[in-house]
Amino acid sequence: MPEKTIFKRIIDKEVPANVIYEDDLCLAFTDIAPKAPTHVLIIPKKEIPTVDDIADEDAALIGHMWLVIRNLARDLDLEDGYRVIVNCKEAGGQEVPHLHYHLLGGRKMTWPPG
Repeated sequence: MPEKTIFKRIIDKEVPANVIYEDDLCLAFTDIAPKAPTHVLIIPKKEIPTVDDIADEDAALIGHMWLVIRNLARDLDLEDGYRVIVNCKEAGGQEVPHLHYHLLGGRKMTWPPG
């Protein structure tokens, strides 16, 4: 059996995290190495390794996660703007093989990201 990712261990409550939102489908917690004043990770409880692994039947889950992101941005007072990032695979910058969205805000975002 493959080793659990850090995110699966957080979902299973084996590793502590500063959880700011949880429901039956997903979990959101603050990033331990923030790149902005607000940096939250939003993960599905279903183990989906990458964007490429999202199945057609995951459409409702992915839509739900976007609504959670929107609501978190509102709750975290990011009305001036925010950025949502998802990386896919190692060459795309993904470090944990479990689908996750980065919600960043609290400062002006630049392009290209640095």
